[in-house]
Amino acid sequence: MAKGLIRLCYAKVIDASASGTWEKYVFDDTYREFFMQAQYYNQQQKFSSFREILENDPKADRLHALVSTAAIGYLRQLNERIPDVTNVSGKVFIPFKNFRFEIMQSHVKDKYQHKIAIHFYSEVLTWIDTVQNMFLLAIGDQRDALRNGQMIDTEMVAWRPNLGISAFQLAAAVQTIDAHVQEGSDLKL
Repeated sequence: MAKGLIRLCYAKVIDASASGTWEKYVFDDTYREFFMQAQYYNQQQKFSSFREILENDPKADRLHALVSTAAIGYLRQLNERIPDVTNVSGKVFIPFKNFRFEIMQSHVKDKYQHKIAIHFYSEVLTWIDTVQNMFLLAIGDQRDALRNGQMIDTEMVAWRPNLGISAFQLAAAVQTIDAHVQEGSDLKL
């Protein structure tokens, strides 16, 4: 039986040390967008860093969303699969629809201080078990198939830096509720 349903979150950090082509394009284009958008919040050009701009104009928090537009096209290239997190065969497989873009730091005069994080949130996964540092997962909610003894497709994924569980629903709690519903019990919240 499954341990429960989870959603994973993977934070992909991109800075000047980016080595892949995709990462370099995201780095360059988000920095360019930051440089242009920051001018609105720093019209007197008194501040150089993202933190200074943010400390002096709380509305500059909008820069996260404004700069994220420069990454949208690159995110579409991922075909709704979280990058870097692979199964034991080296294949990216975890689907995502939601993400959050964050400017970790940046500087209007020094591109090499630009650092961003893209937080990818997976679709629902069935967490079946953990073997050493590996999660045994199935895409989607597979609880009914498991209860009915059906064969399901699974993936093994290793725990890695910047990967975490962002949401969890305990299978046992769901099974208890399902049993009460099947018995005709009234459930009240």
